[in-house]
Amino acid sequence: MSYSLSRRLVAEALGTAFLLACVVGSGIMAERLSGGNTALALLANAIATGGGLIALILAFGGISGAHFNPAVSLSLWWRRELEGRELLLYVGAQVIGAFAGVIAAHAMFGEPAVFASQHARTGISQWWSEFVATFGLLAVIFGTAQQRPAAVPYAVAGYIVAAYWFTASTSFANPAVTLARAASDTFAGIRPIDAPLFIIAQLAGAMAATMVFGWLVKPEAAAAQPQAEAQRRSA
Repeated sequence: MSYSLSRRLVAEALGTAFLLACVVGSGIMAERLSGGNTALALLANAIATGGGLIALILAFGGISGAHFNPAVSLSLWWRRELEGRELLLYVGAQVIGAFAGVIAAHAMFGEPAVFASQHARTGISQWWSEFVATFGLLAVIFGTAQQRPAAVPYAVAGYIVAAYWFTASTSFANPAVTLARAASDTFAGIRPIDAPLFIIAQLAGAMAATMVFGWLVKPEAAAAQPQAEAQRRSA
């Protein structure tokens, strides 16, 4: 079923808003309940984000594709699966939704609507982490969508939960998320001054993944798989 652009944009905005509400809200709750145990707070934050992602991708994937991420939309534009005008509108909807989600999370916990984060996240290891995190996210999306599309929600969520822990940056991997989290001086925040280089690293990771998987999972290669499998079985 094909949905109108306006419905797809609303789905992107709503989905991204709920994603940020999950990330920021669970970060606030985890920090308040963990008694200063940062590892426990991060674990709770990661699990809540992963669970939220599964639900949101399942809910909105059939409407808009459930990008919730300018890096994903940009990659699909590079692959000519999204038009230029759609890309700009998708990114706008995602950014608006991201800030709305932060404001909603703050309101639930009695925090100011927006307040600049003081959480420093900078340095080569952090930027490299964001490159790796975003490359891996796009790799999971492209690889799973080509071979097992029904598993995409679970694969993406599983990867994000893991990347919270195996990257030094805790895997933002999303320019809209990065911008919005700069407006949250909470557990999930990032200083506004640190956000631009995070975003540059994320876009570089997305571009690299798009190039690699444009070659690795070519349509003609995918089309040849069933035939090759049939030949092997008949041999």
